[in-house]
Amino acid sequence: MFSRATSFFRSASPSLRKVKFSYLSVPSYLQAPLRSVSAMANQNALETFEHNSIIRSDGDKRIYRAMKLNNGLKVVLVSDPDTDKASAALDVHVGFMKDPKDLPGLAHFCEHMLFLGTKKYEEENAYNKFLSEHGGMSNAYTSSENTNYFFDVRSENLPGALDRFAQFFLCPLFTPSATDREVNAVNSENDKNLQQDPWRFNMLDKALGNPDHEFTNYGTGNKDTLDTIPKSKGINTRDELLKFHSKYYSSNIMSLAVLGKESLDELSEMVAPLFSPVENKSVEIPFWSEGPYGPEHVKKIFYAVPVKDLRNLSVSWTIPDLSDYYSSNPGHILGHLIGHEGRGSLLSELKQKGWVNSLCGGQTDGANGFMFFRIDFDLSEEGLEHVDDILLMMFQYIEMLRKEGPQEWVYKECQQLSDMIFRFKDKEKPINYTSFLARRMQKYPLPEVLSGSYLLTEYRPDLITMVLDKLVPETMRIGVIAKKFADIADQKEKWYGTEYKLEDIPDEKILKWKNCGLSENLHLPPRNEFIPTNFEVVPREKDSSALPEMIKETGLSRLWFKQDDKFLLPKACLSFDISSPIAYTDPLNCNMAGLFTELFKDALNEYAYDAELAGLSYDLMNTVCGMVLQVKGYHEKQPVLLRKILEKLTDFKVDPKRFEIYKEMYMRGLRNFYAEEPYQHSIYYTNNLMAEIQWTKAELLQSAAEVTAEKLQEFIPSLLSKLFIEALIYGNVTKQQAKEVMEMTEGILKEKCGTKELLPSQYKRYREVQIPDGCYYLYQTDNKVHKSSSICIYYQCGMQDTLPNMLLELLVQILAEPCFNILRTKEQLGYIVFSGVRRARGVQGLRVIIQSDRPPQYVDDRVEAFLNHMETVIRDMSQEEYDKHVGALATKRMEKTKKINEQNMKYWSEIISNTYNFDRDEIEVACLKTIKKDDLIMFFKDFVAINAPHRHKLSIHIMPSSEELNTNTVSPEDNGADLLPVPTNLPKPCQVDDIADFKRHLGLYPLPKPFIDIGKAKSKL
Repeated sequence: MFSRATSFFRSASPSLRKVKFSYLSVPSYLQAPLRSVSAMANQNALETFEHNSIIRSDGDKRIYRAMKLNNGLKVVLVSDPDTDKASAALDVHVGFMKDPKDLPGLAHFCEHMLFLGTKKYEEENAYNKFLSEHGGMSNAYTSSENTNYFFDVRSENLPGALDRFAQFFLCPLFTPSATDREVNAVNSENDKNLQQDPWRFNMLDKALGNPDHEFTNYGTGNKDTLDTIPKSKGINTRDELLKFHSKYYSSNIMSLAVLGKESLDELSEMVAPLFSPVENKSVEIPFWSEGPYGPEHVKKIFYAVPVKDLRNLSVSWTIPDLSDYYSSNPGHILGHLIGHEGRGSLLSELKQKGWVNSLCGGQTDGANGFMFFRIDFDLSEEGLEHVDDILLMMFQYIEMLRKEGPQEWVYKECQQLSDMIFRFKDKEKPINYTSFLARRMQKYPLPEVLSGSYLLTEYRPDLITMVLDKLVPETMRIGVIAKKFADIADQKEKWYGTEYKLEDIPDEKILKWKNCGLSENLHLPPRNEFIPTNFEVVPREKDSSALPEMIKETGLSRLWFKQDDKFLLPKACLSFDISSPIAYTDPLNCNMAGLFTELFKDALNEYAYDAELAGLSYDLMNTVCGMVLQVKGYHEKQPVLLRKILEKLTDFKVDPKRFEIYKEMYMRGLRNFYAEEPYQHSIYYTNNLMAEIQWTKAELLQSAAEVTAEKLQEFIPSLLSKLFIEALIYGNVTKQQAKEVMEMTEGILKEKCGTKELLPSQYKRYREVQIPDGCYYLYQTDNKVHKSSSICIYYQCGMQDTLPNMLLELLVQILAEPCFNILRTKEQLGYIVFSGVRRARGVQGLRVIIQSDRPPQYVDDRVEAFLNHMETVIRDMSQEEYDKHVGALATKRMEKTKKINEQNMKYWSEIISNTYNFDRDEIEVACLKTIKKDDLIMFFKDFVAINAPHRHKLSIHIMPSSEELNTNTVSPEDNGADLLPVPTNLPKPCQVDDIADFKRHLGLYPLPKPFIDIGKAKSKL
């Protein structure tokens, strides 16, 4: 596929940008008069673009205003009277490329520190505490050139949140105490990434460039770079943080997006006084006339050793910065062709050879002044032995594109697809939208901030040719990644320790690729027949239900239907839960079901790829009950795609060559589980111990060796011979169309496979293990790759039901912010600190996950100390504060879905769990508002407190196998007296050594009861 990175561009300089609008004779923002704005906005703005001046999608009902304040800060205001969450984001056009050479990671450290107190709001957790109490959250990220901060909050509380947020950019404290502690969080974040292959190879790729170029900076930082080494050189890191913020946090390189339910004038009057005082230091955005890879860095190939068992080939070229040409997007056009997956494509031919499993190509960001064009291949075992041949074929495809020349029909097809995506784009969550807009303001003129990354308005074949001419062997860089290179690696990258070998590419290979000629099997893709033309909303159903309703049931299937009456887009979601009693009976059948779904998607890929490009996608996944098939996107051609899927599914022939490739990939994926992060292991083992049946990775791997192409071919008819299908059809569909889809599905299965209905006793759903009252179990294992430990503590609280659901969620709402503040910010137990609800198979409980450099038992005790403390906090909590938390949880639960797929998944989760509580949010929030503080205290005392009569605790401890853990119970910066005391009466755990034996001796919870009467629903048919 083409790289998704191709949609990201830098803002165009007005003096260089040449835009021709294909659908407007003159851009609307050059012809629309400015409407009157508030006095506050006029007084504080250098220029203002009103709503009609901003290019918007047809379905966007929000109202916009864009301004440049007197201090140069760019602002986009979004008035959405229907929003239940307000949000803001601010992007600073500075990132880790501006780190001082002797303080790698300083920009990232600065991002961390802004959350920890300001002169106006001195408490370290003042910002996050306010957001948590009012249904909100926050986050931030640092990239090479940008630092982006964002939050959301209940819409009524935007003024208070915005005031606290603005102080980040006016008067942060950078207190010595917080600075000393937070460097540990940065270090923990770095530790988390050290054994992650994407981080390792990104850094290796940069490290092989010019070391004096800022692109090669190490951006995360760690305790050595931000504390130990600076101290040894007499550098005060806190002073450097203050200097960095003072130097670069300038209003003229900032962009702010604010979304609220207020009018534009009200938002203007809220924003201007808070952000106009941000100082304009006239910071100049850097421009790099040269990329990091000079003549001495190209015509090179590196062979690198991954942590996981991966096989990848990467080819890259430095190309000119195409940001100014976003309206023609030549890199996207080339990425569309090189990354195509249909017949005659590069990927299709390489898959025919058995060398490549997937391909991704397109332009990617570099920095202001240069970009890259990359082509990445996932290799088979055989492909690793044919790297030179793969590259030869790649250059043959590029040569074919040169010979054919730019094709205007290809551009128009991309333009049509881009227009369609923009016209019918889903509404985003406010927090995602503001972060997106703040970043986009750095890249596009204000009137095009909504449209710039979508619309193609100018055909520039000269630019396509210019980029194509850069893709030559003489300037390429190659990376090959595989375990086999451990024997030849002779160098080690500084920051992540990646082992590699670097070589010059021989001139004879360069010459061979340069004179590659053409291949008769490679050609341009055909025109896309899946592009929809019917965007009409279907006729409304009379007396339509507000919630999904059962409209059809046979012995083979049950159909739920809901016509969309909310989004009114030409899209629909078709979901099928296909239950088979043999899909999960043993590890062998589980493996075969998994391989079947993967081989099926591989075989249908050439046909379905055009549909995916045209906004119509499908997925087929194996589950513990069988398979789930989903078809989503534009409704017009869904029946065509679904029929093709079903016909292929029921007549599937296993290709022996593809089988061997996918079996090897599948087994490699199982083996690679050992290299996942410790916290992921802790979640996995929690699920494994709590599930009635869940085959382990080891069991699956052992039985996978038994699978053959012949066995799989025999298994498929058995899998499809007896089924029960429960389906949901939701979206721009009529009831009659939904019934026809279900009839087609049943008809094809019966005709092609002779599919018969299941007996009621064959309809299997697995249950949850029940921990007895007062029991505490501990399971401990190790992680052989990462240096961190992890814990997952699960306090099982019983069956899900309306009242216990709300009691548990309210408890988690109250615990979440202090858990992060105490265990992460103050005690610095680790970068990953999470508390939340765990739900599975109708059972729920409180879960705490921490990844740390401390021994797991120490961290476990700190969690118990925290929970013991929180019992007192809840007991002493004022009614006002309690009511805030109830309101915050109600806001989160009642937040409106923004996308048709999001609404579909809410309905679908009720169906696949067999609970059918389609109006869950309304019902449970009504219950929430009746809960008194005493009810919550009683719930805590019953299930969580140390001596709770119904306390059911399971702890998973993941140990690193080789690294020394930090055994200091208190970090040097802490005052031991400030640590919460560990309760003295903690129960001793019962050690679990054998998971199967553990489950064998425990009972199971019953399955959850349906919320609605299924019998009554049937009787209405």
